Amino acid sequence: MNDHAPAPYHYAVIARALTIIDADGPGLTLDALAAKMNMSPAHFQRLFSQWVGVSPKRYQQYLTLDHARRLLASRFTVLGTALSTGLSGGGRLHDLFLTWEAMSPGEYASGGKGLRLEWGQSQTAFGPALAMASDRGLTGLAFSDETGADAALADLKSRWPAATFTENQLRLGPMIDAAFAGHPTAMHLIGAPFQIKVWEALMAIPSGQVTTYSEIAGAIGTPKAVRAVGTAVGRNPISFFIPCHRALRKSGGLGGYHWGLPVKRAMLAWEAARMDAA
Repeated sequence: MNDHAPAPYHYAVIARALTIIDADGPGLTLDALAAKMNMSPAHFQRLFSQWVGVSPKRYQQYLTLDHARRLLASRFTVLGTALSTGLSGGGRLHDLFLTWEAMSPGEYASGGKGLRLEWGQSQTAFGPALAMASDRGLTGLAFSDETGADAALADLKSRWPAATFTENQLRLGPMIDAAFAGHPTAMHLIGAPFQIKVWEALMAIPSGQVTTYSEIAGAIGTPKAVRAVGTAVGRNPISFFIPCHRALRKSGGLGGYHWGLPVKRAMLAWEAARMDAA
Protein backbone atom coordinates (compact mmCIF):
# COMPACT_ATOMS: atom_id res chain seq x y z
CA MET A 1 0.00 0.00 0.00
CA ASN A 2 1.15 3.56 -0.72
CA ASP A 3 2.70 4.94 2.47
CA HIS A 4 0.90 8.27 1.98
CA ALA A 5 -2.57 6.84 1.38
CA PRO A 6 -5.07 6.62 4.24
CA ALA A 7 -5.94 3.08 5.26
CA PRO A 8 -9.06 1.83 7.05
CA TYR A 9 -7.22 0.48 10.12
CA HIS A 10 -9.73 -0.12 12.92
CA TYR A 11 -12.18 2.21 11.21
CA ALA A 12 -15.01 1.64 13.70
CA VAL A 13 -12.69 2.69 16.53
CA ILE A 14 -11.42 5.75 14.72
CA ALA A 15 -14.88 6.88 13.62
CA ARG A 16 -16.14 6.71 17.20
CA ALA A 17 -13.07 8.57 18.49
CA LEU A 18 -13.46 11.34 15.90
CA THR A 19 -17.09 11.79 16.89
CA ILE A 20 -16.08 12.17 20.55
CA ILE A 21 -13.23 14.56 19.69
CA ASP A 22 -15.55 16.65 17.54
CA ALA A 23 -18.23 16.82 20.25
CA ASP A 24 -16.02 17.43 23.29
CA GLY A 25 -13.68 20.02 21.81
CA PRO A 26 -10.03 20.90 22.38
CA GLY A 27 -10.01 20.37 26.16
CA LEU A 28 -10.37 16.60 25.89
CA THR A 29 -7.31 14.78 27.30
CA LEU A 30 -5.88 11.50 26.06
CA ASP A 31 -6.84 9.77 29.33
CA ALA A 32 -10.41 11.05 29.11
CA LEU A 33 -10.73 10.09 25.46
CA ALA A 34 -9.30 6.62 26.07
CA ALA A 35 -11.72 6.15 28.97
CA LYS A 36 -14.65 7.06 26.73
CA MET A 37 -13.35 4.45 24.28
CA ASN A 38 -13.02 1.84 27.06
CA MET A 39 -9.32 1.38 26.29
CA SER A 40 -6.04 2.08 28.01
CA PRO A 41 -4.41 5.34 26.89
CA ALA A 42 -1.37 3.50 25.46
CA HIS A 43 -3.46 1.02 23.47
CA PHE A 44 -5.81 3.68 22.12
CA GLN A 45 -2.94 5.99 21.09
CA ARG A 46 -1.23 3.13 19.27
CA LEU A 47 -4.40 2.24 17.31
CA PHE A 48 -5.14 5.88 16.54
CA SER A 49 -1.62 6.64 15.35
CA GLN A 50 -1.76 3.67 12.98
CA TRP A 51 -4.53 5.45 11.10
CA VAL A 52 -3.48 9.09 11.09
CA GLY A 53 0.25 8.99 11.77
CA VAL A 54 0.14 11.44 14.70
CA SER A 55 -1.12 11.35 18.28
CA PRO A 56 -4.80 11.92 19.14
CA LYS A 57 -3.89 15.22 20.82
CA ARG A 58 -2.15 16.56 17.75
CA TYR A 59 -4.92 15.37 15.46
CA GLN A 60 -7.46 17.00 17.77
CA GLN A 61 -5.71 20.32 17.15
CA TYR A 62 -6.02 19.82 13.40
CA LEU A 63 -9.78 19.32 13.67
CA THR A 64 -10.48 22.79 15.05
CA LEU A 65 -11.89 25.66 13.01
CA ASP A 66 -8.99 27.79 14.22
CA HIS A 67 -6.65 25.35 12.51
CA ALA A 68 -8.61 25.76 9.26
CA ARG A 69 -8.00 29.50 9.47
CA ARG A 70 -4.28 29.00 10.12
CA LEU A 71 -4.12 26.53 7.28
CA LEU A 72 -5.73 29.05 4.96
CA ALA A 73 -3.26 31.72 6.07
CA SER A 74 -0.12 29.60 5.81
CA ARG A 75 -0.93 27.08 3.08
CA PHE A 76 -3.16 29.04 0.77
CA THR A 77 -2.70 28.05 -2.86
CA VAL A 78 -2.96 30.81 -5.46
CA LEU A 79 -4.82 28.83 -8.07
CA GLY A 80 -4.40 31.35 -10.86
CA THR A 81 -0.63 30.88 -10.73
CA ALA A 82 -0.87 27.11 -10.44
CA LEU A 83 -3.18 26.80 -13.42
CA SER A 84 -1.33 29.28 -15.63
CA THR A 85 1.99 27.50 -15.06
CA GLY A 86 0.58 24.05 -15.70
CA LEU A 87 0.89 22.80 -12.13
CA SER A 88 -2.51 21.14 -12.01
CA GLY A 89 -1.04 17.73 -12.81
CA GLY A 90 1.40 17.99 -9.91
CA GLY A 91 -1.43 18.86 -7.53
CA ARG A 92 -3.22 15.57 -8.08
CA LEU A 93 -3.04 13.41 -5.00
CA HIS A 94 -0.14 10.99 -5.61
CA ASP A 95 -0.63 11.67 -9.36
CA LEU A 96 -3.49 9.25 -8.95
CA PHE A 97 -5.42 9.87 -12.12
CA LEU A 98 -3.83 9.17 -15.48
CA THR A 99 -6.91 10.00 -17.54
CA TRP A 100 -9.45 12.83 -17.28
CA GLU A 101 -12.27 12.32 -19.74
CA ALA A 102 -15.23 14.65 -19.53
CA MET A 103 -18.36 13.73 -21.43
CA SER A 104 -19.17 15.37 -24.72
CA PRO A 105 -22.07 17.88 -24.74
CA GLY A 106 -24.22 15.26 -26.43
CA GLU A 107 -23.44 12.65 -23.80
CA TYR A 108 -24.15 15.16 -21.06
CA ALA A 109 -27.48 16.13 -22.59
CA SER A 110 -28.51 12.49 -22.89
CA GLY A 111 -28.03 11.88 -19.15
CA GLY A 112 -25.99 8.76 -19.84
CA LYS A 113 -28.58 7.08 -22.07
CA GLY A 114 -27.26 3.74 -23.25
CA LEU A 115 -24.47 3.77 -20.66
CA ARG A 116 -24.04 0.82 -18.29
CA LEU A 117 -22.74 1.76 -14.85
CA GLU A 118 -21.64 -0.58 -12.07
CA TRP A 119 -21.43 0.20 -8.36
CA GLY A 120 -20.05 -1.29 -5.17
CA GLN A 121 -18.90 -0.44 -1.64
CA SER A 122 -15.80 -0.59 0.54
CA GLN A 123 -14.48 0.66 3.87
CA THR A 124 -12.02 3.56 3.75
CA ALA A 125 -10.16 5.68 6.26
CA PHE A 126 -12.98 8.24 6.01
CA GLY A 127 -15.82 5.80 6.46
CA PRO A 128 -17.79 3.53 4.18
CA ALA A 129 -17.55 4.60 0.54
CA LEU A 130 -19.64 3.80 -2.49
CA ALA A 131 -18.16 3.95 -5.98
CA MET A 132 -19.63 3.88 -9.47
CA ALA A 133 -17.82 3.25 -12.75
CA SER A 134 -18.35 2.85 -16.48
CA ASP A 135 -16.10 0.81 -18.73
CA ARG A 136 -14.14 4.04 -19.30
CA GLY A 137 -13.37 4.82 -15.67
CA LEU A 138 -14.57 5.93 -12.25
CA THR A 139 -17.72 8.06 -12.47
CA GLY A 140 -18.49 8.64 -8.81
CA LEU A 141 -17.26 8.23 -5.23
CA ALA A 142 -19.44 8.97 -2.22
CA PHE A 143 -18.86 8.73 1.53
CA SER A 144 -21.97 7.30 3.16
CA ASP A 145 -21.30 7.44 6.90
CA GLU A 146 -23.43 10.59 7.34
CA THR A 147 -26.03 10.04 4.62
CA GLY A 148 -26.42 6.27 4.61
CA ALA A 149 -25.66 3.94 1.72
CA ASP A 150 -29.10 4.18 0.11
CA ALA A 151 -29.02 7.98 -0.05
CA ALA A 152 -25.44 7.97 -1.36
CA LEU A 153 -26.34 5.52 -4.11
CA ALA A 154 -29.42 7.53 -5.06
CA ASP A 155 -27.27 10.67 -5.24
CA LEU A 156 -24.76 9.07 -7.60
CA LYS A 157 -27.52 7.58 -9.77
CA SER A 158 -29.24 10.96 -10.07
CA ARG A 159 -26.23 12.31 -11.97
CA TRP A 160 -26.80 9.74 -14.75
CA PRO A 161 -30.61 9.62 -14.90
CA ALA A 162 -30.85 7.64 -18.17
CA ALA A 163 -28.11 5.08 -17.48
CA THR A 164 -28.50 1.41 -16.54
CA PHE A 165 -27.14 0.44 -13.10
CA THR A 166 -25.80 -2.90 -11.91
CA GLU A 167 -24.19 -3.84 -8.60
CA ASN A 168 -20.75 -5.37 -9.10
CA GLN A 169 -19.01 -5.63 -5.75
CA LEU A 170 -16.27 -7.85 -7.18
CA ARG A 171 -15.11 -5.04 -9.47
CA LEU A 172 -15.93 -1.88 -7.54
CA GLY A 173 -14.79 -2.91 -4.05
CA PRO A 174 -11.22 -3.58 -5.24
CA MET A 175 -11.36 -0.44 -7.42
CA ILE A 176 -12.01 1.73 -4.36
CA ASP A 177 -9.28 -0.04 -2.39
CA ALA A 178 -6.81 0.39 -5.27
CA ALA A 179 -7.61 4.08 -5.62
CA PHE A 180 -6.90 4.72 -1.94
CA ALA A 181 -3.72 2.68 -2.22
CA GLY A 182 -2.47 5.11 -4.86
CA HIS A 183 -2.90 2.96 -7.97
CA PRO A 184 -3.82 4.96 -11.10
CA THR A 185 -7.32 4.92 -12.48
CA ALA A 186 -9.25 6.84 -15.10
CA MET A 187 -12.19 9.19 -14.49
CA HIS A 188 -15.28 9.42 -16.65
CA LEU A 189 -17.26 12.47 -15.53
CA ILE A 190 -20.59 14.02 -16.29
CA GLY A 191 -20.80 17.77 -15.86
CA ALA A 192 -21.58 21.06 -17.54
CA PRO A 193 -18.55 22.98 -18.90
CA PHE A 194 -18.55 25.35 -15.91
CA GLN A 195 -18.57 22.43 -13.47
CA ILE A 196 -15.69 20.75 -15.30
CA LYS A 197 -13.64 23.97 -15.02
CA VAL A 198 -14.25 24.10 -11.27
CA TRP A 199 -13.31 20.44 -10.82
CA GLU A 200 -10.11 20.97 -12.84
CA ALA A 201 -9.24 23.88 -10.53
CA LEU A 202 -9.80 21.66 -7.49
CA MET A 203 -7.33 19.18 -8.95
CA ALA A 204 -4.68 21.93 -8.90
CA ILE A 205 -4.75 22.19 -5.08
CA PRO A 206 -1.92 20.10 -3.57
CA SER A 207 -2.55 17.84 -0.60
CA GLY A 208 -2.14 19.76 2.65
CA GLN A 209 -3.08 23.10 1.10
CA VAL A 210 -6.39 24.91 0.74
CA THR A 211 -8.02 27.67 -1.26
CA THR A 212 -11.26 29.67 -1.21
CA TYR A 213 -14.37 29.60 -3.33
CA SER A 214 -13.64 33.16 -4.48
CA GLU A 215 -10.10 32.20 -5.50
CA ILE A 216 -11.44 29.34 -7.59
CA ALA A 217 -13.90 31.73 -9.25
CA GLY A 218 -11.05 34.09 -10.15
CA ALA A 219 -8.80 31.29 -11.35
CA ILE A 220 -11.33 30.06 -13.89
CA GLY A 221 -12.08 33.58 -15.16
CA THR A 222 -15.43 34.18 -13.45
CA PRO A 223 -14.58 36.27 -10.35
CA LYS A 224 -18.21 37.22 -9.65
CA ALA A 225 -19.51 33.65 -9.79
CA VAL A 226 -18.56 32.66 -6.23
CA ARG A 227 -21.95 31.19 -5.42
CA ALA A 228 -22.02 29.20 -8.65
CA VAL A 229 -18.53 27.91 -7.84
CA GLY A 230 -19.74 26.75 -4.45
CA THR A 231 -22.59 24.86 -6.10
CA ALA A 232 -20.21 23.24 -8.61
CA VAL A 233 -17.81 22.27 -5.80
CA GLY A 234 -20.72 20.60 -4.02
CA ARG A 235 -21.58 18.65 -7.18
CA ASN A 236 -18.11 17.15 -7.45
CA PRO A 237 -18.83 13.50 -8.30
CA ILE A 238 -15.56 11.96 -7.07
CA SER A 239 -14.94 13.01 -3.50
CA PHE A 240 -11.46 13.22 -1.96
CA PHE A 241 -9.64 12.56 -5.24
CA ILE A 242 -11.17 15.67 -6.78
CA PRO A 243 -10.44 17.48 -3.51
CA CYS A 244 -13.46 19.69 -2.89
CA HIS A 245 -12.69 19.38 0.84
CA ARG A 246 -9.77 21.80 0.25
CA ALA A 247 -12.13 24.67 -0.63
CA LEU A 248 -12.92 26.93 2.34
CA ARG A 249 -14.77 30.16 2.92
CA LYS A 250 -12.74 33.36 2.66
CA SER A 251 -13.11 33.78 6.45
CA GLY A 252 -11.41 30.43 7.04
CA GLY A 253 -14.71 28.73 7.87
CA LEU A 254 -15.08 25.21 6.57
CA GLY A 255 -18.13 25.96 4.45
CA GLY A 256 -20.26 23.00 3.45
CA TYR A 257 -19.46 19.47 2.36
CA HIS A 258 -21.77 17.23 0.38
CA TRP A 259 -21.01 14.13 2.47
CA GLY A 260 -21.00 15.84 5.88
CA LEU A 261 -18.71 18.29 7.67
CA PRO A 262 -17.21 15.62 9.99
CA VAL A 263 -15.81 13.91 6.88
CA LYS A 264 -14.41 17.21 5.56
CA ARG A 265 -12.74 17.99 8.89
CA ALA A 266 -11.22 14.52 9.02
CA MET A 267 -9.81 14.82 5.49
CA LEU A 268 -8.26 18.25 6.08
CA ALA A 269 -6.81 17.19 9.42
CA TRP A 270 -5.41 13.94 7.99
CA GLU A 271 -3.68 15.79 5.13
CA ALA A 272 -2.32 18.52 7.40
CA ALA A 273 -1.01 15.98 9.88
CA ARG A 274 0.72 14.03 7.11
CA MET A 275 2.33 17.17 5.70
CA ASP A 276 3.63 18.30 9.11
CA ALA A 277 4.90 14.79 9.93
CA ALA A 278 6.79 14.51 6.62
